[in-house]
Parts: sequence; structure tokens; C-alpha cells
Amino acid sequence: MRKLNQLSERSFLKLFLLFFSSSFVIAAVFMPDRSDMLSGLVRILSQPTKAYTNFFAVGGFSATFLNMGLVGLCCTGLYCLPGDKDNSTATLVTILTTGFGSWGIHILNMWFGVLGVVLYCIIKKEKLGNHTNAMLFTTGLAPFFSEFLVRYPNPEVVGFRLGGFLLAAGVGIVCGLFLPAGLDNSPKVHKGFDIYSAALPVGMTALLLQGFLYKAVGVPVPLAVADITVASSTIVNTFCACLFSACIVLAFSMGCRPKDYWKLMSDPKFVRNFSATYGNATMLMNVGLFGLFILAYYNIIGAPFNGITFGVVFCMLATCNSGSHPGNTWSIILGYVLASYGTRLISAFAGVPFAQTLNSQNIIVGICYANGLSPISDHYGWRYGLVAAILHYFMVTTIPLLHGDMCLYNGGFTAALVCLLMVPGLERLFKTKLERQELRKALRK
Repeated sequence: MRKLNQLSERSFLKLFLLFFSSSFVIAAVFMPDRSDMLSGLVRILSQPTKAYTNFFAVGGFSATFLNMGLVGLCCTGLYCLPGDKDNSTATLVTILTTGFGSWGIHILNMWFGVLGVVLYCIIKKEKLGNHTNAMLFTTGLAPFFSEFLVRYPNPEVVGFRLGGFLLAAGVGIVCGLFLPAGLDNSPKVHKGFDIYSAALPVGMTALLLQGFLYKAVGVPVPLAVADITVASSTIVNTFCACLFSACIVLAFSMGCRPKDYWKLMSDPKFVRNFSATYGNATMLMNVGLFGLFILAYYNIIGAPFNGITFGVVFCMLATCNSGSHPGNTWSIILGYVLASYGTRLISAFAGVPFAQTLNSQNIIVGICYANGLSPISDHYGWRYGLVAAILHYFMVTTIPLLHGDMCLYNGGFTAALVCLLMVPGLERLFKTKLERQELRKALRK
């Protein structure tokens, strides 16, 4: 096992993503409704997938796990293209896309944006592998493609049509042609303080699509009908506990020591690539411990473990190699807790109903992507991460009005907007953690 820790980052991450994706396929075979696996998958493929679509209710547990596994394997396969770069971003987008495999992305609607990026590479005469990340980030628009395939412009599902495929392909090509440029420019906008960097150009694209294809032409935005009652705490907790515990055991067997992980947790600098900086075993340890940390939080608040909640565990875990760990995320969770209880008191004082409890579905999803603001905690300190989380809490349920609940990266898009609000003031008025440390050293002399 120690030889795994000596593998190149590229080789190790390929093995890790293969192991991660295959675990869902294996689990699908052990689900109680496995006899309905394939027919359930067909139901998932043939229905709209607007945000908050619970695949547990649409296709069943076994079909959802199968879809997640196949989506993850497709992502891993794309990273075998010539010129690919397996790094922290590859880990992020693969785990993120797999997480959406239980509430928005499936093995049909994920390919239309990919087609556009492929065409971009052909026109620019660039290797496909250089833009694998961009291919997979287009899946944040997957609900639009499902709408085109089975419903648009009708209010009800009418099934697959040639016109729907052509529209999905056309929109996917246009989005894929222009999205790579937006992805390259996005970090300049939020200055690297939003780990879900791709959410900004994807969110802006979703805003444009909703404005043009729905508002401007007069097509009503269909309501999201989400049956979130189909859930299973046993299935979700058992699978997650087994997967994350296996990662911890493997990390120990590869040679990770407690002091190695503590170095990751206590590093005063914000590190964007754990596997390259601390080694493969330490990164894998963070997958396991950060995963259990997320799972524990959702159990503590009493989250309903439907397909959406199950998926966001992995959407939050996606940053496990890109900068997030329990040490810089706890303050963001605390910010959400304080914001929820604070607004509850204000609502009670105003005499109005309060719906934004910590275990309400939209807040469960929102906190997952507030995690993308952990660079603020690392760079400026936990108090500033707490403030960023409170701002995210206030905004995250409003942003869906801009894209009609059809951008899966809503929370990451909100995090980028929080950065636009906070970062200029932080840079102008406050010192970073390192600057404060240097100042204290100077005063002691």
C-alpha cells in the first residue's frame, strides 16, 4: 500500500476517482430495489431534472446509485484523453458531477455541453484533454438540456423529440464554445476566494438562457416539483460511512500519520492542491475525515436523507483536494447556524412564518456551497469566514429567481457574489492572518 503514496499525483488521482466512482456501481447492486434498477434509470433519463429533483423518488435507490457511478466513470474516462491534467480541479469536478448524479445530472443530459467544448477544441486546434475540466463544468447547465429534451416549450412532459435533441445540441454547442474563456477569467473576478470558481460563468450563462429562452420569448418557467419525502437515512449513512472509513484505512496503510494531517489542517497558507503539497495519503485522509465531518453535521441537524441531501454530501466533499478541510469549514457552518437562529428571532418579532431552518432543503443545499468560501477563513481568519457564511445564507435562496432553478451551481454562484461584496473591503480594511502574525513578531522585538 505504501507504493500508492509514491505514485505520481496524476496516476494516484486516476486510481482514486476510479475507486470512488466504482463504489456507487457496486452499491447499486446491493440496494433493496435492485430488481428495478434499469427501469428506474430509464425514468431518471426521461424526466426533467430541475434543481431539487430527488432521483430517489424518480427512479429509486438502485437506479440513482447506478447513475451516479456511471456519471463518475464517464468523468474519469474523459481524464484519459490525450493532454489531460489530473489535479485538484479534476478531483473537484469529478466528485461534484458525481454528487449531482442523484439530483440533476444523468448519463444523457451531461453530454450536450461537452459537445460544444469538443467543437471549441477542434476550431482552436487544441488537445481535448486540455479542456476536460471545461467539458465537465458545462454539466452545471444539465437541467436546461433535460428541459429541451422532454418538455420545452410545453408546460408538461411530452417525451423525447428530434426537435428537443437538436435544441439541446445547439444550445450545448454555443455554451461549450464560450464557456472555456469564462472559466479562465473567473478567478480574476473573485480573486481565488471562491473554490467553486466555475460557478460564476456557468451561473451567468444560466441567467442568459433563462432570460432568452423563457422570459423574452414568453415561455413560462416550469415549476420545480420535488418529492423530497422519499429518503433513507440507513442507506445514505451506511454507504457514506463505509466509503469514508475505507479512505481513512487506506490512508493509514499508505503511511499517513496524524502529524501529516495536522500539518494540512494547521497550515497558515491557503493551499489549493493537497495531493501535490502534502502527498497522496494525506489527501486521501482528508477525503475520509472531511466526509465524516460533513455526514455528522447533516445527521446532527436532522437532515432528510433524500437524493438531494445525499448528493450535496459529495458536492461539498468535492473540495477535499482543493482547499477545504474541517479546520477552515467549521466557521462557515457556525455562520449558517447563527444566521438561521438570528433570522428566526427576527421573524418571531415581526410575527411572520419562518421557513429557513437548518434542516430545510434549500438551506441544506446552500451550506454545501458556502463551503467554497473557505479561502476567506484560511486567508483572513475564522471570524471572516463566519461573516461570509452569513451573507451566503441571506442570498442563496434568492439567486434561483435569476436562472429559474435550472443552474446546478447556484450555491457556488452565490459564493462568487459574496466574494464580490466582501473581498474588496477585506483587502482595503483588514490584514490577513500572515500579516497579523508578522506584525506580532515585529512588536515582540
